[in-house]
Amino acid sequence: MAPLILRALLATATLSLCSVQAAEPGPPQCIVPAAIGGGFDLLCKLTRQALQEAGLTHQPMDISYMPGGVGAVAYNAVVAQRSAEPGTLVAFSSGSLLNLALGKFGRFDETAVRWLAMIGTSYGALAVRADSPYRTLDDLLAALRRDPDSVIVGSGGTVGSQDWMQLAQLVRQAGIDPHELHYIALEGGGEIATALAAGHVQVASTDISNAMPHLNSGAVRLLAVFAERRLDEPAMASIPTAREQGYDVVWPVLRGFYMGPQVSDADYAWWRKTFDRLLASEDFARLRQRYGLLPFALTGPALEAHVHREVARYREMARDFGLTH
Repeated sequence: MAPLILRALLATATLSLCSVQAAEPGPPQCIVPAAIGGGFDLLCKLTRQALQEAGLTHQPMDISYMPGGVGAVAYNAVVAQRSAEPGTLVAFSSGSLLNLALGKFGRFDETAVRWLAMIGTSYGALAVRADSPYRTLDDLLAALRRDPDSVIVGSGGTVGSQDWMQLAQLVRQAGIDPHELHYIALEGGGEIATALAAGHVQVASTDISNAMPHLNSGAVRLLAVFAERRLDEPAMASIPTAREQGYDVVWPVLRGFYMGPQVSDADYAWWRKTFDRLLASEDFARLRQRYGLLPFALTGPALEAHVHREVARYREMARDFGLTH
């Protein structure tokens, strides 16, 4: 009888373990590593709505804001203080990876977290107010050639940030030293949009998903989108690319999530499986489109490998612009 009892106990333990592994981690929280508004905020709100509508989470996802250093404060907090929280996801973008490449996240590098899922992409863009005297990209570049300091540019982060880098590539091709431009460093897309609307900056170096609500309201015009070709979405199809205006600059803005380094394999696997199901859904594809994001899906090891390749590429780009040695 003893062997039978032992097998029964082992079977019960195995079922209990599987039940724990299959349980929904919680409480779910999405950290926006910036001020309210902008691309990170949009990403968390999209994910919360998508998970609820698909019935993939039973608890509503809380959204919290942790601005500072364009992602550095959140990255350090999650790695050093909140490393094992099973329900905490943190939004990141290509700009986050660029900051990692530049060492702006302090002592932690791209190996410090668990990269979970990439769920969409956007593209860099240049926006001006609807009443701006700069009607075209060439109008803006002509003004910058005359006096680079005369045009105030709002960007997320300081010199070397994603918003800085996409504009730097453009103006260098136009024969302008990017280090001579007049930048105001802001904390994400929400602050950039506010500063542009108030006239504190004349140009916003931003991305298409951040800009679309303001474009649809008639508040701004987009001088260029940094995509390979014109975007297929009806609301975006009329926006000219930098390429078609003579400047070969392409800047995709990937958007996704990471988790703390001590999150258990079971909890990480639960979230990965959940995102795999979500990303395969046609309902999610339609919702993503309404939020102004374009398709791009990676999870797990494939995402981790992609992140490491991108950070290496950004390090080389930073050296080319004299930002690192």
